Amino acid sequence: MNKKRSAFSGKIGYVLSAAGASVGLGNIWRFPYLAAKYGGGIFLLVYIILALTFGYTMIVAESALGRMTRKSPVGAFRSFAKGKKVGWLSFGGWINAIIPVLIVPYYSVIGGWVIKYLVEYVKGNSQKLATDGYFSEFISNGVSTEVCFLVFALFTIGIIYAGVRNGVERVSKFMMPILVFLSILITIYSVTRPGALEGVKYFLIPNPENFSWMTVVAAMGQMFYSLSIAMGILVTFGSYMKKDVSIEGSTTNVEIFDTAIAIMAGLMIIPAVFAFSGGNPDTLQAGPSLMFITIPKVFASMGLGTPVGILFFVLVLCAALTSSIALTESAVSTFQDELKWCRQKSTLVVGVIMIVLGSLSSLGYGPLGFVKIIGMQFLDFFDFLTNSVMMPIAALATCLLVSRVIGVKKIEEEVMLEGGSFKRKRIFNFMIKYLCPIFAVVILLSSVANAFGWISM
Repeated sequence: MNKKRSAFSGKIGYVLSAAGASVGLGNIWRFPYLAAKYGGGIFLLVYIILALTFGYTMIVAESALGRMTRKSPVGAFRSFAKGKKVGWLSFGGWINAIIPVLIVPYYSVIGGWVIKYLVEYVKGNSQKLATDGYFSEFISNGVSTEVCFLVFALFTIGIIYAGVRNGVERVSKFMMPILVFLSILITIYSVTRPGALEGVKYFLIPNPENFSWMTVVAAMGQMFYSLSIAMGILVTFGSYMKKDVSIEGSTTNVEIFDTAIAIMAGLMIIPAVFAFSGGNPDTLQAGPSLMFITIPKVFASMGLGTPVGILFFVLVLCAALTSSIALTESAVSTFQDELKWCRQKSTLVVGVIMIVLGSLSSLGYGPLGFVKIIGMQFLDFFDFLTNSVMMPIAALATCLLVSRVIGVKKIEEEVMLEGGSFKRKRIFNFMIKYLCPIFAVVILLSSVANAFGWISM
């Protein structure tokens, strides 16, 4: 007897859960430093254009694929590719399914770092967090990083154990409004600092002189992080979507939500760092260290540094949790569908995998620092493998499955069920057939070439 599949309660449940999946650490720290590095306002303009075309197309395709089949990525791909000349495309489902299993462990390690910083701010240690060497000393301490990682991981597992409506949806409905409120609050504080106006101008006003091909490549890469494309999440969440919920309408809501948070993240960080550095954009190009090294220094130099630091890291923690919940849910859904396990057993097994792989990343800068894979520590390797290699391949497989096997006509029928609209149908058809596959290949080749030092990004 087949058990009835879990489902979101309605459009709000889906939109907030999908937006929660999208709004994560990639928005809060990755978007601002990429915007600073690749042209400020011109990067933002390119990103918004891509969100309305590339991002829109992939969200609609993956959501429709999930809802059509009522299955997680492996089953969804197999439903159409199995037994045909394109049976090899079934591997796309497996890649989509494996990606969350590999991402959520190291993502939870970074979530643990966020918890550590939040606790220190609450304890009033904002000046200590701003000292040189604090972050590297912390992550090299195996015990401290492992404890913080386990707290974050176990909290995520507990939410997933509770189910789709009682866990994923309920937490998203609670956390997303908090995230929006804190984003607005910190943005207002940041843009009103003395000297912050130059940062606002740099971020919001496009300057064609700052444009380069790498602006486009970087913005395309950010699409995957920002919109949870090619991670299996949207296929899984689509399978929980009711038939009377508009796919296009929901996609538009997710686009607006995600882009608004990304813009606010830029306004939270870029003006504040500009004011702190005297207008030097190079201080923003620190990558991951921006959040854990530069930002604490910025807060320490400001008035109200401790309360702002608390609010900021509560915001980051909410963003990290909503994304880790979505990633873990996608992995658990695959175990349920493919192995016919109950949610509880699937969650516990995924939890064990999460803790084992996460511990490698957690200890990779400390006790296991001597172990490297192609010159990378565990966390960096898992990040490279999933984001630079597997996700572009998964996106390419999705495009080929939709355009060459399923056919855009069937996707159109699914999107327009129960009176649903498909106003951007022409954009979708053109993007899924031609541009999205090209974009995926470009991202794959440029990311791999950059990782091996063949090109500089």
